[in-house]
Amino acid sequence: MPGNKIRVAVIGAGAAGLCAARHLSEKPEVFQPVVYEQTGSVGGTWVYTEETGKDQHGLPIHASMYKNLKTNLPKEVMAFPDFPFKTELPSFVGHADVRKYLEDYANHFGLFKYIKFFTCVESVKPIKTDVRGKENWEVKVRDVRNKDSLGESSVFDAIMVCNGHYSVPYSPDVPGLDIFTGIIGHSHTYRAPERYRGKTVAVVGGGPSGIDIGLDVAKCAQKVFLCHRRGVRFRENTELPENMEETMPIESIKEGNIVVLQDRKEKLVDAILFCTGYEYCFPFLTPECKVTQKNKHIQQLYLHLIHIIYPSMSFIGIAYRICPFPQFMYQVKYALKVLDGTVQIPSIEEMESVEKCHLEELLADGMPEKFFHFLGSKQWGYNDRLAELGGFEPLAPFVKDLYEHVSEMRKSLQMGYKEMNYELVGDWWKGK
Repeated sequence: MPGNKIRVAVIGAGAAGLCAARHLSEKPEVFQPVVYEQTGSVGGTWVYTEETGKDQHGLPIHASMYKNLKTNLPKEVMAFPDFPFKTELPSFVGHADVRKYLEDYANHFGLFKYIKFFTCVESVKPIKTDVRGKENWEVKVRDVRNKDSLGESSVFDAIMVCNGHYSVPYSPDVPGLDIFTGIIGHSHTYRAPERYRGKTVAVVGGGPSGIDIGLDVAKCAQKVFLCHRRGVRFRENTELPENMEETMPIESIKEGNIVVLQDRKEKLVDAILFCTGYEYCFPFLTPECKVTQKNKHIQQLYLHLIHIIYPSMSFIGIAYRICPFPQFMYQVKYALKVLDGTVQIPSIEEMESVEKCHLEELLADGMPEKFFHFLGSKQWGYNDRLAELGGFEPLAPFVKDLYEHVSEMRKSLQMGYKEMNYELVGDWWKGK
């Protein structure tokens, strides 16, 4: 094996990790990828299982899929730009379709030969610089199927962190929750509505998961309270099930199963289902990696992507409220341009200034620091900037247009927008 190849460890074989492997393997004369995946399959969070808690190897279940899930983005914009979904599928597909898509993607680009399955990354640590003045990385892994395994260590030139951020649930600290006598759950462990048949359920959270899971639960529950800080955000604009009522967030619990809302109203409920998001979690990164978090802000990242101190480490898919797969591709392509030296990143001081300015703008807009990696409508300018800096083609305009069209449809047709279908016609789309 020629010694001048850039050896890259990719952590995770979900959508982001597969995208990294696909573009690394496109230049075999430059890169040598190794993908570590702790389960036995590709797909990451898209691998549905009825199991919750821990798997047969004692590892936390990674997936957060539920039985009836359909994507809230159409496949026409959700796909990697270089690999479309099968045209015969409806626009809004189920989790099994996305998993099959990712398996097909891995097969099409010959990625399985780079993946080490059932391999858990236990630690990543920077070690002394090589002759080029760049840091190397010591990566320790173990076979999850062998509890007595001592593991093994390898040295890499670069790290691409692709372990996702929809597997470690976040739940707010609600006073009195410890005395609640009903069911307590989280979207991470939600699988099917039948568990809530005939019950009164408080679904906490008004984001995409909150409304989608709330609608799913309403099929079986007697009553669903959708508790979120905007009060009547949805019913003002769209039809909701008759047994769903929007309320303010939960302030506290009293007398076993009475929830007290922020407007002091009280509701008697049988279950509380938190749809309150997830934590960023990188348990394999040692303190020497200098990756710190503050209020869900992963600090020292240039463009939500490149480690400012150690630019040979990148994080794919940290941003949220985005069109994910296309953005993964743009992040990967830019990160590889940095790795092979095609693109020169700014100085540490300049990159830190970019991060600081972004935080200051966020706070000036009245947004708390925990929204640092929230992009929303800013994703398009972000993607274009990566394309411009990396010297590659920007994302096709129809992706933004259709994404924003669906966002508007969702506001006014929450219960029916996923029945719509779209067709790409050249560089445009039409509904049908």
